[in-house]
Amino acid sequence: MRTELEATLLHCRNLPSPPGVALQIIALAQDPTATLNAAAQTIGVDPALSARLLRVANSPLYATRRRAETLPQAMAMLGLNAALSLALGFSLVHGLRGGNGTAEQQEQIWRRSVLAAMAARLLGQQTNLKRGEMLMLAGLLQDIGRLALLKAMPETYAALCAEAADNDALLTLERAHFDADHAEVGAWLARRWQLPDYLVDAIAQSESEPAQEPFLRCIQGSGAVADLWLAAAGPSPDARQQALSRVMTLTGHDREALDELLSLMSAAMQEISALFEVRIEHPAHLDAIADEARELLILRNLRQIQDAAQSQQETRATEERMRQLTEQARRDPLTGVYNRLHMEEVLQREFASAGMHPLTIALIDLDDFKRINDRYGHLVGDQVLRQFALTVQRALRSTDLIARYGGEEFLLVLHYSSEASARQVLQRLLEQVSKTPMAVVDGEPIFTTFSAGIATHGGNAEERFQSVHDLLKAADDVLYGAKREGRNRVLLHGD
Repeated sequence: MRTELEATLLHCRNLPSPPGVALQIIALAQDPTATLNAAAQTIGVDPALSARLLRVANSPLYATRRRAETLPQAMAMLGLNAALSLALGFSLVHGLRGGNGTAEQQEQIWRRSVLAAMAARLLGQQTNLKRGEMLMLAGLLQDIGRLALLKAMPETYAALCAEAADNDALLTLERAHFDADHAEVGAWLARRWQLPDYLVDAIAQSESEPAQEPFLRCIQGSGAVADLWLAAAGPSPDARQQALSRVMTLTGHDREALDELLSLMSAAMQEISALFEVRIEHPAHLDAIADEARELLILRNLRQIQDAAQSQQETRATEERMRQLTEQARRDPLTGVYNRLHMEEVLQREFASAGMHPLTIALIDLDDFKRINDRYGHLVGDQVLRQFALTVQRALRSTDLIARYGGEEFLLVLHYSSEASARQVLQRLLEQVSKTPMAVVDGEPIFTTFSAGIATHGGNAEERFQSVHDLLKAADDVLYGAKREGRNRVLLHGD
């Protein structure tokens, strides 16, 4: 702040100063040994101030089942720090009002200050700050620099206020004329009054770039909320959007949170106006803002529903794709039946749980498959493998499994089948396969047979194997026994 401006303020006989009771409250606020009794005695000297504290303690702002009848009761309900903060705010508002022909401009400043006080307190609640009354006092005093400039240079500053379209424009004019703005002047004045440091800092940064500290952000946002409330009736949509954007930037609020804040202010405004003896109208343009907020909320909810539905569809599609990929990883790409890796995993689980119920497997090898490949080619051989797998799948029960075990070898898992019933199943399957063309080349059907070895673990089987490997080896040994005996046959382990 320039020396010339400071000198002007210092030599101004009308410069606002705290009333005597406010000075005593300031001293109490900075005294770590202060008590509720001492504060009640100081505040009790001013009957109007005492009445205001009683009224605020019994107001909806401090909803309680017990009504305070005396000043000590009210202060006990509020707490020492809250009571001192509120008392200081009330005493300053009452004591700093005065004449000099600028009563209308002063009332405009106080309207903004009272709105900012309420907004700061509510912003603190929404951000879970526990310093409601301190926020309220800082919001109330952030514009004392405007009062000082109005007192020191009534004509000049009143003209600037009249010229400025909004608070930003006023700050620009102040800096051009005084090389300082009202926030700097207010902080200078607060230091002269020996106000607590948190108030000096809050006033000094009230018009600065968005602060990091939540307390200061609430104060900065409170002024923007007050400006939005006091905007000329029916501002243009562009101006209204600009004001809303500033509020949301400073407070970090979205439209829904801002609408809630304005609704809470509207509900408390009658009580606050009476407490600070300031008439504050509910502007019609706030209803338009609320309507816009509700419309945006409806649109946002619709978008959220649409996004949720799309997200669910995408999730289902992803899950289905993952299921397909997982299933593909389990399948033999040529025949579509399970592959060896997956079947071995299944066998490990089934073998571990086999007990009273038998676990029967059959290893199948197509007879003379090499001749088919050599005579007709590998493409026809692939067709034979696919048709064989399809024929077996159609013949098996839904609980049975088939896997391609390698080359022309297949592995069957026959759940709950004894050795005898497994032999019957495989014998019927052999008859069916031998009569079913596996491929047709130049009008000539190609037939094949298979050899199979069966082994059973659990149930009433004569032998219990130590591992899946032993079970597979037993079936494999029987399979090669069937081939040695001439192929086209089914043998049991132990035959």
